[in-house]
This record gives sequence, C-alpha cells and structure tokens, in this order.
Amino acid sequence: MTKPAPAGRQAVPAPPGGHGETAAETGAPARLRIGEAAQRTGVSERTLRYYEEIGILAPAGHSAGGCREYGQLELERVQRIRELQELIGLNLEEIRGVVTREDRLGTLRDAYHQSEDPSERRALVLEALEMTEALHERVATKVVRITDFRDELAGLIGRYREVLDGLDAVPV
Repeated sequence: MTKPAPAGRQAVPAPPGGHGETAAETGAPARLRIGEAAQRTGVSERTLRYYEEIGILAPAGHSAGGCREYGQLELERVQRIRELQELIGLNLEEIRGVVTREDRLGTLRDAYHQSEDPSERRALVLEALEMTEALHERVATKVVRITDFRDELAGLIGRYREVLDGLDAVPV
C-alpha cells in the first residue's frame, strides 16, 4: 500500500506487516526501526541520525529497548529533505529553515482553526504569508542563479559543437 503524495512529491510506501500494521489494525501508529526507515527512504542509518543531530528530523519515539522508531510522517519528512536537497539544491542549513517554516505553518494552521477571533486569525494568516513570501523570494533567487548557470552551460555546448564542426570540415 502506498500513501498518495502531495503534488510533486514522491509517495512513500506504507509499512508492510510486522512493525508496519496500520494504526487501525494495532490501535497505535505504525512505526519502523531505524534500519527499516533508512531502507524505505533510501538513506543510511547514519544520515537519519545526523538529521536528528542537526534538528531537521526527530524519531516518532523509541522502542522499549531504546531504538529509534519512525512513523509515516517521519518517512515523509525524510523524502521532503531529500527533495529539497536534490531538486532545489538546498543545503542542510537552508533545509532546516524550510522544515522549521513548514512546522510553524502547521502550528499557525491549527491555531487558525481553533480560533474564532477575526483579528487573531488575521495575525496568523499575516505571519504565514510573510514566512511564505520570504521563502518564495529565496527560491526565486536560486532559480535565477540556476537559470544563469544552465545558460552558461548551453553556451559552452554551442561553442564545443562549433569547434567540432570546424574540425570535421578540415581534411585529414
């Protein structure tokens, strides 16, 4: 079974039997041990520990023996981190900013739905808007830089092809 992913994101397969029974089957959230989580997300156990160390991922909990355990939300967070690294080219410090912002947006969303005060709701939406606009600007700047680099590479490709064409035209 695979959980549908938000647009543009890779789905993370739901855990199979064993540690991966669904919450409905066991009455508790499905959790994977660190090795299973690493395998499922395509990263090493060391990477998961490092993500925890730098504060961008926390395990869902620990087993009675103290082993880290990860649920579906943590697996999705790892996929998100990898997406931000590979697709957008963010470094881990930038990723920390993004996931911290996403966590804060979740808190703001919950507060918005719990409040009936229009002025409080307005303040919550304004904070969310400001955070999202700031990130949008950072991503837009990266896109410009990436586009410039891509164009530079296209220019080099064109020059190399011209040199090859010139060499091909010279009799041997």
